[in-house]
Parts: sequence; C-alpha cells; structure tokens
Amino acid sequence: MLPELELPPFVAWLEKTDAKRGKQAKRMLNAEAYAPLLEGMQNEKTFLQKLKAEEVVTPANPQYAEWKRDRQQYEAMLPAPFTERWSQDYGKDAESKPWTLVTAAFLHGSTGHLLGNMLFLFLFGFSVELALGRSTYLTFYLLGAVGASALAAWAYAGKGSYGLGASGAISALMGMYAVMYRLRRIRFFYQLFFYFNYVTAPALLLLPAWIANELMQHWLGGQGIAYMAHLGGLLTGAALMAGAMLLGRVKAPETVKSEMANDDDHFEAHVAAARRLAAAMKFEPACAEWCAAAALRPGDTDTLRAWFNTARLQPASDDFHLAARSIFRLPATDPDTLALQYASYRTYLDQAKPGLCLKPDDMARLARRFVRIREFSDADMLCRILLKTAPDHPQLADTLSVCANGLLHAGEREKAIGLLPHLLRLASNDMVTRALQRA
Repeated sequence: MLPELELPPFVAWLEKTDAKRGKQAKRMLNAEAYAPLLEGMQNEKTFLQKLKAEEVVTPANPQYAEWKRDRQQYEAMLPAPFTERWSQDYGKDAESKPWTLVTAAFLHGSTGHLLGNMLFLFLFGFSVELALGRSTYLTFYLLGAVGASALAAWAYAGKGSYGLGASGAISALMGMYAVMYRLRRIRFFYQLFFYFNYVTAPALLLLPAWIANELMQHWLGGQGIAYMAHLGGLLTGAALMAGAMLLGRVKAPETVKSEMANDDDHFEAHVAAARRLAAAMKFEPACAEWCAAAALRPGDTDTLRAWFNTARLQPASDDFHLAARSIFRLPATDPDTLALQYASYRTYLDQAKPGLCLKPDDMARLARRFVRIREFSDADMLCRILLKTAPDHPQLADTLSVCANGLLHAGEREKAIGLLPHLLRLASNDMVTRALQRA
C-alpha cells in the first residue's frame, strides 16, 4: 500500500525539484525498485514534512484510512535516530534511559561545539590527568559526566529538547582543577551575557564565583545551553577531587605566590647564580643553585647536566647522587636523552663514593634502556646486581626478559642463557624463556 501511494508522488516531486535525480527515480519506479527509492525518500526531509502533514496523501484520497494506518505502523518500526537514542531526553513523559547519563557526554551539536569542548578538555584535563593517573582520571571524568547529566535531567525534566555535549564533564575537570590547585593563582575564562574575558585569581576562590555565574545564567534564561549540567559537573568534580585528596590519592601542588612568569624569573636567577659561583670555584653553593633550578624545571636536560658536572667534582656529596638519579629518571624517548643517561651512568659508576647509590627501580629502568642502545654489558651487570639485591622486585622478570632478548639478538647466546635459570623461576611461560630453552 505505502509504495503505491507514496512513491509516485515522491518521484513527481523529484522531477520538479531535481530533474536529473527525477529521471533516475522514474526508471527505478518503472522497474519496481522500491527499496532504493524508499531509502532516498527517507533522506528528503522536505518531502517527508509534506507527507506527514498529509499534503501528499490527503484525507480526500479514497485510500487515506488504509494509508494512515500503514504509515503509523511503518514509523513505529523505524529505529530512533542516533542522537535521540543516545542523548538525554527532557521531554514530558520521556522514556527512562539511564545510559544516556554517560553517552550524552560523547555527542555534540556541531563541529564548533566539539572543537570548543576539546580545547577546554586539553587545557584542564592535561594537568588533572598528570595528578590522578590514567585510570583514575578516566573514572573521574565519566563520574563527572554522570553528575552533570543527573543535575541537568532533574532541572530540565519536562521542558523538552535534548541534552548532549562534553561541557558538563569538562566542568567537572574545572572543579577538580580548582580544588587541586586551591589558592594557586590561575586563569579562568568567564562570560557575562555577551561579554567574555578571563580573570586571574586563586583557583579555589573562583570556584564559588563560577558556580554563581552558572546559576545566574540558568535563572536568566540561558535557553539552548545546559548551565545546570555545567553546575552539576563542577560540583561533582570538586567533590571527587576533595575526596581523592582526603584519601591521600592526590597531593596538592605547592602553593606559589607568583605567576608562571615569575617562576621563569626565579629559574633564570638560579642558573645565573650557579654559573657565577662555579666560575668563582665555589662548587658547593653552585650545586645548591643548580638543584634549585632543577626543582623548577625537572625535565630540563641542560640544567641537570650542568648540576651533575658541577657535583662530580665532589663525588661523595649528596648532590652528585641526587643529580645522577634525576638524570636517570628522565623519560627517555629520544636518542639524546638516552645518550646523556648512559654517559652519566658511566661517570657515576667510575666516580661515585662510596659507590653506586641506586634504587632497584632505577637499576631496572636503566638496564632496559641500555638494551635499547645495545650497551649489553652494562645492562647485564645491572641485572646481576638486581638479582643479588632485589631478587623479588616486581620489574625484575620483565627486565631480565628484555636483557636476555637483546643479548640473543646481538649474538651473545651464552650470556643470554646465563639468565635462563632466573627466568625459569620468575617467568617460566615468557616467550623469551621458551626461546632460551630451545637455544
């Protein structure tokens, strides 16, 4: 019934609005190829509006009653559109869909909406993820989305439209960020009607101001923007971070009294003082200045190298051991850093007094990295030390496996087999262990 009554008018409409497509549709209709025609009709919103408004099959049509019945049955069988299925529904008597508390946070109304949210996700999320770690960060992000969606569902229930977007979850990150940094002065963006700017203020003091702004925007009308989702996210994020800090999962960053620019000034001042003192052969106070500079920029390889080279003049000093460990703990992802670590290790090995002062974690990390640069003798020596000093270390099995695999590929079969008894004890099912058994 439906193809006979709906498709001929649809083809006629196409012939009037798009002659080329109309000709193709006419050929499909004559060939009774109804499926592609029906699919095309479902994508033509203008024609569907006319059809649903009963302008195509009118009440004057003798078959109107049968068409109306079949059309209703057909529409009931259609799946809900993707956005309607996964976003929050604020309509009256809306079906309960608890999963949309999370899924709505992964939908966006436009490319601009998505890009704007992703910008703030990076600005706030980067610092929060570093503090929490990946798994806790992901959990808190999702819980922030749930808190934001729950408050929005309560506030907008029965008012129609749909709720979607990551801004509620990102507001949760803002709440976490504010609680984590407390009185540290940071930048916050704000909007008041059509005016927007940023303000620099203590993070924790700005949190209630941000909440007040969200409430005001909501009460003053804010149609189209779910301000209550923002508020729900802020409150959820603040509560989660406060709980994590109370439980000792996260430590608050040290409060600073100046802007980042002032931190840069302090860093440069420490570097200048260290160089001046070293030139005057006052090595102990020079080390103290290098140490202070490294505390401000712990990943600056030039600073760590200068600290290490100054401290090596006093090989029994704490500075020499601290500088060496700081270099060894750099995230080595590039050849230059690996080369610095190896050269520093060789110097430290030769000169440190009374001897090496490395934790098992440091030795395991260095052994794996030395395998990467094919310095197998030093990697093997570190493995032997680990076996004697930390035989139950959690990273020992992986370190031995990496070292043995490197030795095998380098043709050092006998040295690799020498690690087999330990691998049989620690990782008997490891692929490298099985390869050594066959060697």
